[in-house]
Amino acid sequence: MKEKIFGLPLELYHNRGLILTLAKNDFKTKYAGSYLGIVWAFIQPIVTIMVYWFVFTVGLKAGDMAEYPFVLYLISGIVPWFFFQDALNAGTNGLIEYNYLVKKVVFKISILPMVKVISALFVHVFFVVFALVVCAANGYPPTIHTIQIIYYTGCTFVFSLALVYITSAVVIFFRDLTQIISIFLQVGIWLTPIMWDLGRMAEHPLFIKAFKLNPMYYIVSGYRDSILGRVWLGIIFLVRDHRTVRFGNRDIQTIKTAFCRCAIREDKICQKLQFQ
Repeated sequence: MKEKIFGLPLELYHNRGLILTLAKNDFKTKYAGSYLGIVWAFIQPIVTIMVYWFVFTVGLKAGDMAEYPFVLYLISGIVPWFFFQDALNAGTNGLIEYNYLVKKVVFKISILPMVKVISALFVHVFFVVFALVVCAANGYPPTIHTIQIIYYTGCTFVFSLALVYITSAVVIFFRDLTQIISIFLQVGIWLTPIMWDLGRMAEHPLFIKAFKLNPMYYIVSGYRDSILGRVWLGIIFLVRDHRTVRFGNRDIQTIKTAFCRCAIREDKICQKLQFQ
């Protein structure tokens, strides 16, 4: 059992070339056949940002959020959420989408979740640049603190990958999981302080603690600290309720669970895919 669990990261490393090739092809073919092609991968999130900006700024007169212009507060928080959302949605159905590989050749299905998450990462890199440009144009240029985005992107990547290993295995046997995840993401974007400031709930400390249990709160806050707040990770670790430790512990447990499930169920998953 331990050999299977610890062998998965090694297996991913040995197949890194194939993973990167499949990820590039997945990114290119996702919008194949449409007139604008991969441009659609960028249009939809931008339109979503514009709609949220219009509703909250023009319609609800939200004003500044946590001393930052609302549009910058929104963009810096929603960019990592887009990455998490795309990775989880695509990765959950990754094994089903590529089931023809399992049927025709001897193929390591354990690399497919990684393929989907890397494919989502390509779009995320664009939106990180987009966020930095918009913030710079509004008086918040990149600083040395901005380099921390690499760390927080890594956190999002690993957390998403761990979840995808679990969901992609479960969805083979329980197809309703796709709809459950869709509802979870619709609710999750509001439970994560992306379009509102958690500081406004200072009178309800229990609610604040509950919201901070959300791993995406740590990531979203980290992006904002790097782009707008210009706060070092070390200060976050010392001051902000030890979020780093709590996120790390939850992330490690999620990864362990995911690797265990993948190692234990791989044969059963292959058998199930053979008949689909």
